[in-house]
Amino acid sequence: MEKRWKTNREKPELLIPAKDLEVLRTAVNFGADAVYIGGEAFSLRAKARNFSPEDMRAGIAYAHSHGVHVHVAANIFAHNQDLDRAAAYFEELAQMKPDAVLVADPGMFSLARQFCPEIPVHISTQANNTNYGTFRFWHDMGAARVVCARELSLSEIARIREKTPADLEIEAFIHGAMCISYSGRCLLSAWFTGRDANRGACTHPCRWKYAVAEESRPGEYFPIEENERGTYIFNSRDLCMIEHLPELAGAGIDSLKIEGRMKTALYVASITRAYRRAIDDYLESDEKYAAGMDWYRQEIRKCTYRDFTTGFYFGRPDTQSMVYTDNTYASDAVFLGIVEKAVESGSANGQGSMPDRFKAGPGACGGQGDLPGIVTIHQKNKFSVGETIEIMCPDGRDLQTRVLGMWNSEWEPVQSAPHPGELIRLQLDEQAAPGDILRVSR
Repeated sequence: MEKRWKTNREKPELLIPAKDLEVLRTAVNFGADAVYIGGEAFSLRAKARNFSPEDMRAGIAYAHSHGVHVHVAANIFAHNQDLDRAAAYFEELAQMKPDAVLVADPGMFSLARQFCPEIPVHISTQANNTNYGTFRFWHDMGAARVVCARELSLSEIARIREKTPADLEIEAFIHGAMCISYSGRCLLSAWFTGRDANRGACTHPCRWKYAVAEESRPGEYFPIEENERGTYIFNSRDLCMIEHLPELAGAGIDSLKIEGRMKTALYVASITRAYRRAIDDYLESDEKYAAGMDWYRQEIRKCTYRDFTTGFYFGRPDTQSMVYTDNTYASDAVFLGIVEKAVESGSANGQGSMPDRFKAGPGACGGQGDLPGIVTIHQKNKFSVGETIEIMCPDGRDLQTRVLGMWNSEWEPVQSAPHPGELIRLQLDEQAAPGDILRVSR
């Protein structure tokens, strides 16, 4: 049987971002092979919630118990004052035993090799990895993997695969936000706000609205009209390669990386589940992959997205196919919450007694009868009793269910959940399980 993925791996790694412990668990549950995260320092997503040492230990343990790897990003471009703290950080990571650390700065690379020598080091896209000589250099230095610059075409990646040692893994982004600057090496944020993108504090000025000024006419601004809302000339569309797995396979990419360490659990669940099924379908047959294409597309559009592009993978794109004419995201679904408990009995966290009619037993929640169960969530967006919502299951099923009842943390009946973060108990007419996501189409 012909090998369908041109690497040393039997199948590619699906690498998913996580901003916190909740999202990491979601990524694991919905089909990630590996998850990449950041600690409280040294990663390029300073505005993400990120992982405390305690959460990082818990996340690594949870992932490893499910056979999933964890990669820790430490990919800032360090200044002198960062290096002593970085050495201590790598020593701490050595005790936590993640499966890789991700760096861009040669000084950070040296510290990682010195203070956590047992952990493989991956080279970030921030290091501008655009040719096979660079990939060979990092392999000779001891790197286990190099992440492609976003500016590479698939033919260039295939050439790099041919010209580099087989044990050097190649990682490439296949979905998510693109950066207007070369491999993310942006100076706009530092110039406008004093917050350095290369040290994790980007304010995303590429999403702002711009006009043109001519030097001899100070104060006269000429809008570049693209539509009635103006123009966003630095604002790229999002990358999406779910329709091009055969081409990714032929290029010899080992790890397929999703962008998004600022994203919600719903985004991560939707993207992970879509690409998981697409990869598995493609590895089984071209026919199964083609048959699933409509579902993959629909699933991706149930989370936040801009218009899509294939980036530089098929050569240098024209402006029309890359620039997005708005600065907002769209979404076909609203995130309601993650099921934390699917069977309640006794009291809940000491915050009130459950009414007798909801206690588990024959004919009740969790029993063998027909009465639906009660699920507990911390609600993300408002919804109400009587609405039809969707249970999103990791196995690919989407169950339409009606909200029959709703109670707050004191078991007082309520008609809606208006306050984000509130503990809510729901009675549904379909069974949900812990880890399932509740969402609704709007």
